[in-house]
Amino acid sequence: MRHFLSLSDAGGDAIAAMLADALERKQARAGWPKGRADADAPLAGRVLAMIFEKNSTRTRVSFDMAIRQLGGQSIVMEAGQMQLGRGETVADTARVLSGYVDAIMIRTDDHAKLDEMAAHASVPVINGLTDESHPCQIMADLLTIVESGRQLPGLKVAWLGDGNNVLASIVEAAALLHFDVVAACPQGFQPGEEAIVRASGRARVVADPREAVADADVVVTDTWISMGQAQAETKLRAMMPYQVDAALMAAAKPGAAFLHCLPAHRGEEVTPEVIDGPQSLIWQEAENRLHAQKSVLRWCFGQIG
Repeated sequence: MRHFLSLSDAGGDAIAAMLADALERKQARAGWPKGRADADAPLAGRVLAMIFEKNSTRTRVSFDMAIRQLGGQSIVMEAGQMQLGRGETVADTARVLSGYVDAIMIRTDDHAKLDEMAAHASVPVINGLTDESHPCQIMADLLTIVESGRQLPGLKVAWLGDGNNVLASIVEAAALLHFDVVAACPQGFQPGEEAIVRASGRARVVADPREAVADADVVVTDTWISMGQAQAETKLRAMMPYQVDAALMAAAKPGAAFLHCLPAHRGEEVTPEVIDGPQSLIWQEAENRLHAQKSVLRWCFGQIG
């Protein structure tokens, strides 16, 4: 049984193998219609159930297209339209779905629900996002970095803004793939100390945005206000000094890449001239959710690593 709840579930060697597979499959499909299955259709006959407790664009469409391109099918379920939304336990839902489908992807608010799903499912469970981590997004980010011609070992990644779930997964990736992360976060919005400790010296937190981006190969940020988050105005005021603008990008390495997992709020965490500028790889990054997740699915079914 291979669950993909975190990057550590796979490990560095398997992640590298997944990235290589994703690149190869993406290149092999160049010019094809999006709905055509890969030549080998490696997951033909498999069905992926997708559970959404949070709104989604990229996760929903990329996983749906990923399983289709691998030759399989998907079932999309909104939690509010399931018995899960009317009091059925996560454990019971996991047991029931395991009898119907071959894998489950869940996008939820509470990481404990993901763990409970995996504990009771007899099929692979994939983390589509929780309040603690977002490993599928980071797989796409890593793929984008490698595809841009950069090597992961020895890379410096600068993070600006909120010490959130995306940062937690970047830090986890740094320890597994031997690159460094410097995160600039305002007081009160820093990542948990435990996440930094687990990075084995590969991550640190600073207060000064310019210190974070100095000599950085990649600059990353994310929206500051998550869905349903309270005290938005107070948080925005604290975050504004960490906005990624042209001056901050100029303090990074020449030609440094800019990444953002989207959706973006231009004029808040990033200025239009950066996110829509020549250093931005966000559209490639968004597309790579599809290609990276195809390889995650193949890993879950034991076809990689």
